[in-house]
Amino acid sequence: MRRERGVGLVQLIVTLGILALIAVMLAKVMPSYLEFFSVKKMFAAMEQNGETKGTVREIRRAYELRNNVEDVKSVKAEDIEITKEAGETVLTATWSARVPLVYNINACLDFMVTTAK
Repeated sequence: MRRERGVGLVQLIVTLGILALIAVMLAKVMPSYLEFFSVKKMFAAMEQNGETKGTVREIRRAYELRNNVEDVKSVKAEDIEITKEAGETVLTATWSARVPLVYNINACLDFMVTTAK
C-alpha cells in the first residue's frame, strides 16, 4: 500500500502559528517604517520644489508645513540637521524608534534620511 503524502494537522498548526507571529511583529513595526518613508518623501518634495535653497528658518518652516499634512511624530523641524556640502544644502534627519514586540522583547530601529547625493 502506498503511503499518502501531504501536510499533517500538527505541521499546519505550527506553520500558521509562525506566520501569525511574523505578521504581528510586522504590524507593530510598520508605523515606524511608514514615518521613515514619509520623511523621505517630504525631503524629496522639498528638494524638488526648491525649498532647500532658503535660509535655515525657511527650510524648517517648509518642513513644518509639510509635516502638518504627513503628521510625522518622530522628527520635528528642530531635529533636522541642515548643512552645506559642495554648495548644496543637505538635510539630514536621524532618529531611533523602540517598538515593543512581545513581553520584554523590543525592536530598536535606527533611521536616517538625507538629501546628500
